[in-house]
Amino acid sequence: MEGDPYHCQCQKTTRLLREKLGFSKEEVDTAFQSQFGPEKWVGPQTINHVAELAKQGHKHIAIMSPAFSSDCVETLEEIEEEIRDSFMEAGGETFSYIPCLNDRDDHIEALLDVINNELAGWLPVA
Repeated sequence: MEGDPYHCQCQKTTRLLREKLGFSKEEVDTAFQSQFGPEKWVGPQTINHVAELAKQGHKHIAIMSPAFSSDCVETLEEIEEEIRDSFMEAGGETFSYIPCLNDRDDHIEALLDVINNELAGWLPVA
């Protein structure tokens, strides 16, 4: 999806996570979920991608959604049911979901820092 800022941001996030965690390009990949409407969506679609990984012999995978700051019912249902089932039915053995940051204190503090920085100059100082 050349020129698609969403796709580019996701690839950048994957690269930064991979580098920070010390993994190779072969060990960390990007896939997309939650297609909305009939329009062509970026790919590969996670549900198909994990099945292909299992068929290629990747028996153990971990999934995370760095684009989300908190887990939601839709995402959890897709990942923990549909995507897990797709991987396991294609021959996968271990499927791990790494949860979002959710309401952890350090995550809330980081969000507050971002909000305060972005609002600087817009709101009067109390």
